[in-house]
Parts: sequence; structure tokens; C-alpha cells
Amino acid sequence: MTLPPQFNIFPDNLRQEMLQKGIPKTIPAGVEILRAGQYIQAVPIVLSGLVKVITRNEEREFLLYYIHPNESCIMSFFGVIQEESSKIVAVTEAETELLLLPSEWVRSWSKLYPEFNVFFHLLNNLRYTDLLQTINALLFDNLDNRILAFLREKARQQETSFIKIRHREIADAMGTSREVISRVTKKLEHEKKIAQYSDGIEVRL
Repeated sequence: MTLPPQFNIFPDNLRQEMLQKGIPKTIPAGVEILRAGQYIQAVPIVLSGLVKVITRNEEREFLLYYIHPNESCIMSFFGVIQEESSKIVAVTEAETELLLLPSEWVRSWSKLYPEFNVFFHLLNNLRYTDLLQTINALLFDNLDNRILAFLREKARQQETSFIKIRHREIADAMGTSREVISRVTKKLEHEKKIAQYSDGIEVRL
């Protein structure tokens, strides 16, 4: 295994240590790889696939951001550094190849290699931008636009106009009820922006 070119900012010895100490793992789609309240034993680097990070309150979920290939989970990193339990839930959206960096080595590398911290601080800025966009959408976008943008992003990630998705999953991501999603998707279908089928939704880009 080799690390992607994005990690060339790290010194050679750090990259070698990451490959030696890291644990490669392939996870199927739909697996919860981190739960709220769980002690964080490793920080994941996503090599391929996609991971969504959500917050959960009772039966409601809210999408925070996605972790794309060559990225990591900033919340896991800070949880390991501060030795705190997880505040988020992470779920694989597709079959995902991970390199799991054990927490004790993450703490060691953060002290020894400034470049290691720079990588995660850059990710922190990226996630902060994602959250600002989410807040702006909540404050200033109507639900129709938010749902359509969500479906288009799903289609882009999966590289297909047809996505297998249920109203419940959209409701969880939007922080609303399934009944509301049903009404809005019917409206979007009437406007010919989507087409609904028994096993998914076709997004008309």
C-alpha cells in the first residue's frame, strides 16, 4: 500500500510510519464505524469510498459533512488529541477503504511532526466551511432547494442520475419528517426536477 500524493507534504519517515502502524480495512456500505459516546481508538484516513458524519438526537439525525477520499475525520482527530469520547456518528455511504491510524500514534505524531497538525488544521478549515454552508442553507434556503441540492450531490458522488434512497434517509439528512419530504419530493417531481420510483429517485440535472 502507498499513500496518495496528497500526503507528500509529510516527511518520508512519517509516511512510512503511517503505513507501518496504520491498519488497512475495507468496510461495506451502510456500516456505522463510529458512534457517539464511543472511545476513539483510531483516526480514519479515507483512501476510497465515502463516509458521512452525522449528529443524532433520539430518533432524529442531521448531516454534518462528508469525508471524501484522501481526507480524514477532524472530529475524531480532536477527540483523540483531547482524549474525549466521540460526539458524532460516522457511517460508510459506499464500500470504503480506510487506513486506521491508532490513537496513541496520532498523539505521538502530532507532537513530533508539525506537518501532521497542518494537515488536520487544513481539514478543520474545510469542515468549518462545510458547516457555514449548511447553516446558510438552513437560514436562507427553502426546503425545496436544500433537498434538490442534497439529491444532486448524492448523484454526483455516485456518478449516476439514479440514486437508491428512501424518504426516511432524506428526512434524516434534512432534520425533518418523512411526511414533509414526501410532500416536497412530489412538488419537485411535478416540476420535473426529479422522477420517483419504488426503489429510488432519478435526478434531472
